[in-house]
Amino acid sequence: MGTMLRIVLLIILTGLGLSAQVKKTEVTRTTTPEADAKGLSPNVPDSESVSTRIERVVVIRLKHHADLLEGLEKQIAEQKIKNAVFLSGVGSAMTTHLHVVSNRSFPSKNTFLDNENASADIISMNGHVINGKIHAHMTLADTDKSFGGHLEKGTRVFTFAIITIGVLPDSVDMSRYDDKNYR
Repeated sequence: MGTMLRIVLLIILTGLGLSAQVKKTEVTRTTTPEADAKGLSPNVPDSESVSTRIERVVVIRLKHHADLLEGLEKQIAEQKIKNAVFLSGVGSAMTTHLHVVSNRSFPSKNTFLDNENASADIISMNGHVINGKIHAHMTLADTDKSFGGHLEKGTRVFTFAIITIGVLPDSVDMSRYDDKNYR
């Protein structure tokens, strides 16, 4: 085999290998040096709860190629949902973009996992809508493994996705529930 042909084959094979890889990016999530250095406050309870009821259930369907997070954001706005809990999520994805926590001390770090060549089933979705903002996590599975993390824009639906949300009263205050500095 000639040298030129070997080089061409090497470039093609290298390109194929790169396209199948998951892009990983680590991001440090700082607030302020003071907030990141803050210890535990005796005024913040170790646990707390809100007792409420589900006012209605909203079932959202997303079609092939839709961005999962963007579609959810659109429906949350259209349905005028301020507070909610994710009850279930099923379907499939053709690309995935998630992030996971990647350290154990403040400031927190997240690793973003972006796979443009994924094909995976959506096994579950959970999380909350707090003051109109989505905080969703999902579990996916492919032929080799299960994986998951915090849903990011760029996760595209393959066949369809069905997400069921329980809407809570607007008066419920969970504003500190996903505040990492409330400790």
